[in-house]
Amino acid sequence: MRLLSFRIAFIAASLLFSLLFFSCKVSAQSASQNEFLSIAVPATILYDAPSLNAEKLYVASVNLPLEVMVKVVGWVKVRDYHGYLGWVEDKNLSPKRFVIVNAPVGSVYQSPDQASAVVFQVQQDVVLEWQGAAANGWVKVKHQDGQIGYIKTDQIWGI
Repeated sequence: MRLLSFRIAFIAASLLFSLLFFSCKVSAQSASQNEFLSIAVPATILYDAPSLNAEKLYVASVNLPLEVMVKVVGWVKVRDYHGYLGWVEDKNLSPKRFVIVNAPVGSVYQSPDQASAVVFQVQQDVVLEWQGAAANGWVKVKHQDGQIGYIKTDQIWGI
């Protein structure tokens, strides 16, 4: 009788592990299409594992764009524009899109054309709100002060 109970428990545990593994694999596959999220709170900690007891890597500030690598229950493994990987609680993330300037200076134009007027310039590491894609390698963005324009995709990260 004990041997039968042990076998049933073993089979149940194996099935549960298989289901958990499959659900994580599906989440990882769906996240492989360059899904981006942003930090939704003033500051949050990124960890080296999906646990509050894991090692703290760094603090990320609001609106920082992050690329989704893997999702598990309550946690998301992300990559920042420096290429650093970390885990963040999913409750601290937002689907609102932002991009970050990765060129020394980014130029934002009035229209998606370098012949148009420059509306403003931004320094590297400035976060801009993504307003949508435009044709031929341009993205419409909004600065936190309200200015809107177009920037070349080779000057930003997060799309």
